[in-house]
Parts: sequence; structure tokens; C-alpha cells
Amino acid sequence: MSQEKTLYACIHAAEFPAQALLRLHPEFVAEPLAVLEGRPPLQTVCSLNRLARMKGAGVGMTRLEAESLEGLRLLARSEESEAAARAVLLECAAHFSPRIEAVDLPTGCACVLDIAGTERLFGPPETLAERLRASLAAAGFRASVAVSANFHTARLKAVATRGITVIPPGEEANALGKLPLAVLGLPADRAETFAIWGIRTLGELAALPETDLIARLGAQASAWGGLARGALPHTFQPIEAEFALKEFCDFETPVENTESLLFAGARMIDCLAARAAARALSLAILVVHIELVGGRVYRRVIRPAVPTVDRKFLLKLLQLEIAAHPPTAAVLSFALTAEAGQSSKVQLGLFAPQTPEPSRLDVTIARLKAIAGEDRVGSPVLEDSHRPGSFRMEEFAVSAQPAPAAPNAANASPPRMALRRMRPPLPVHVELREQKPVAFRDNERRFKVAAAYGPWKTCGCWWSADGWNAEEWDVLAETNSGASVACLLVRNRQVREGGRSVWQLEAFYD
Repeated sequence: MSQEKTLYACIHAAEFPAQALLRLHPEFVAEPLAVLEGRPPLQTVCSLNRLARMKGAGVGMTRLEAESLEGLRLLARSEESEAAARAVLLECAAHFSPRIEAVDLPTGCACVLDIAGTERLFGPPETLAERLRASLAAAGFRASVAVSANFHTARLKAVATRGITVIPPGEEANALGKLPLAVLGLPADRAETFAIWGIRTLGELAALPETDLIARLGAQASAWGGLARGALPHTFQPIEAEFALKEFCDFETPVENTESLLFAGARMIDCLAARAAARALSLAILVVHIELVGGRVYRRVIRPAVPTVDRKFLLKLLQLEIAAHPPTAAVLSFALTAEAGQSSKVQLGLFAPQTPEPSRLDVTIARLKAIAGEDRVGSPVLEDSHRPGSFRMEEFAVSAQPAPAAPNAANASPPRMALRRMRPPLPVHVELREQKPVAFRDNERRFKVAAAYGPWKTCGCWWSADGWNAEEWDVLAETNSGASVACLLVRNRQVREGGRSVWQLEAFYD
């Protein structure tokens, strides 16, 4: 029975706390940077970049010692930024293999991909490793990649080296031979024992007799020897990464100007749009969550009329939303969460009029809201109420369903009378005879009532301030010139002027 072929690729992003912060702050890439963890004033350096090491900084250095180094930028560690960055890294890895196992490291981020059988998709392991590393670099990560037929060999080699390493089958022991013994993460007492014996590399550990090693150090020494020889078996445990479109940015100092906020938002929108486009999706909703100085929270929801991945358009909507509703205090952190949706495509008729682009429509609606108010722009929807003319405004959305076809002339229904409401209603003075309108006038004309039908009395919501108590009359009237009109007169019995009820011309019948 032939043994199943295995092949693994390990990704290791060293100094991950620093990389997670630099991913959304590209302006800091050329500066020495160190990340602090812990509570002030007992903060220590937990991660740093190459330029910071050249300055003399190191892991474990106190904040006071780090501040003594000239030109070293210090940032606080952000667990939210690391979680968002880890999700992005796993998504990049998932493009090459759906089977991924995460590896826990103190300040690094590593995962191992099962790439057996992917040669027809991505070519030989060398080509796959190059494409994988290029994909991570495009997402803002500097990572090393190691490929081996043994799970642990790929993991140890990726953590201990930089760049791309492809280990041929059977060469695992030679590839690990020169690595320091510290890569195994041995307990302090066992590491001291090996140091006394003069064992400093994995090659020297692999050369020790396994039987004598187990007799002196216990059964766990067998696993250490297997790791050093690149022969320790492993049961692959793939994870199921959740697809969540979220980006988080923690500012070094409170941000007060909108330009700095939009600069970070532009980078976050770029990342969200790229991740959605990689799955053939679009961004349907953007949720802005900002923490302000003083513990307050700023939250806004942006809903494009049509899901899109147009980054300039989404950034413009974000700019208009923040301009219309600016934060009331300085910003401490900025989170942007998106909900994915499918881009709708509508087939237009050959002779149908051209509709405006959804992006222009959204920008126009956002500008109108800033001028007229959010509650005055949208689509009117009738409410299920007895109040005459009651409606509410809802967010405007483009429907992908085609408009119903026009009826044929033969089957067309006869025209009906339409009610054209006056907004706002026109105040009128009404003359009554036996509690029935006989004439009315506005500021310009006088109407003589030829026929009046009513009254139709309606009332409701008497328990609240917006209640109504109205009396409606449908009237046929003539002007002095002999023109006939059909209109709706309404008597508001709740509002009185000079002891008399207020009359209004509510609508005309066309």
C-alpha cells in the first residue's frame, strides 16, 4: 500500500505586532519603530522593525530606555489591529489552499498550508512559494515561506530563516542541521542541560542516540529528536477561518482634523475593496465605528444604492458622511466594517432611456442630505395609518427587478381621477351656511361652491401631541371667470384662530 504524498508550505510573518500597525500606516515604514505592551509606566518593547534594531533597540527594553534612543517611534500594541491583520493574512493564504492550520507564536503570526496536489494550479513548489509571498507583500506583510514534505520541518525553517526555502524530500535533516536549538522552545531546565552537554544546533541533537536520550530526559526527548531529524509525524488540524470584512486603526495621538481621519479611511477602504473583489463580491454596507476622547462613540452607516468596489466612490461617500456629521471630539481609534453583497446588473431595453450611474446618484443624494436634512431625502412610503396623507421617508435603493411592462392599448384601464395634494396646504377663508361651505377665497381668488359633499370626519392619536381631528369636504366650485375646479377642503378642529377653526385647501382633483 503506497503512502499518501504530503507537502506543506509555512508562512511566518515576524514581528507581527509591528507589521499589523505598519500595514495601515505606510508613512511609518521608513522610520525606526518599536511596539510597547503592558500598562504605563511598566511598558516594554515586544516587537520592532529592522531599522529600530539598527538603532540599538531590542525586545524587552523598557519604555524609558527606548525613549532615550533618538528618532525611535513608539506605538502601543493593538490587539484589534492584530486580529484584523491576521484575518487578512489567512485570506491571502486561503487563495492557495483551503486547508490551513494556525501556529501559535509569541510575537509572530504563522500558519501552515497543505499544498499537496496544487502543482497543476500553481506550478512547482518554488513557483507557488513566490506567488504566495508576492500576494502577502501586496497585502502589506513581509513574510518568509518554507516548503517541505514534513509539517514541523516547514514550520521550523520558516520561523528561523527569511525569504523562500524549498526543502526536497529526504533532505529535512540537512536543512535543519544548522538551526539553533532555541527554535524548539525547550523548557529552561532542558535547554540548560543541552547547553552543558555542548548541544547547540538541531544537527547535534539529531546525532544523539535516541535510546540514551530518552533514558536521561524522558519520553518527550523522542519528540525533540524527531523534530531535529525532520521526521516527527503530525496530524493536520485545519481551521475554518471566518470571512469578516473589518479593518481597525488605533491612532498614536488623538486625531482632530478630518484629513488625517480620511487618510486612514482611504487605506482601510482599499483593503476592504480588494478583499471583497478577490471573492467576486462587492461592499453593500459600510459601518463606521469611532472611539472619541471621553469614552464617547461615533457610529455611522453608509449604504450605497448599489453594492460596489469603487474605492474613490466609497471614499467620497465617507467624506460626505463625516462632513455632514463630524465627530464631536478627538478620535482615538477608527474601525471600518463592511457587509458584502452581490453587484446587481440590469439589462436595459434598446430604446429605454439611460439611467444615471449609481455612484453619481449616491453622491448627489449625500449632498442633498447635507443641505436639506436626512429626513427629507429618500423614497416616500405610505404608512399604514388613518391619518390623511401620512408617509415616511426611506433610504433610496436601486431595484434590480425590471419595471412592469406597459399594458396594451386594448387592455388599458380607463383613466381615473387623481388627487394632487398641496404641500404645504393653502390657508383659505370659508363662508358657511347651515354648517356647509358655500364659498371660499384665498389671497388672490374667490370661489363659489356649486356642490359640497361631506363632512368626512377623521381623528386619531388623541393621546399624543401629533394627534389630528379633521373634517373633510369634497367641493365643486367656480371662479369669477367661470372656470370650474374640484378640490378638497379640510377643517382642522384642533387649531383655532380668533375662536374659529382653521380651513385649508388640501388638494385638487385632476
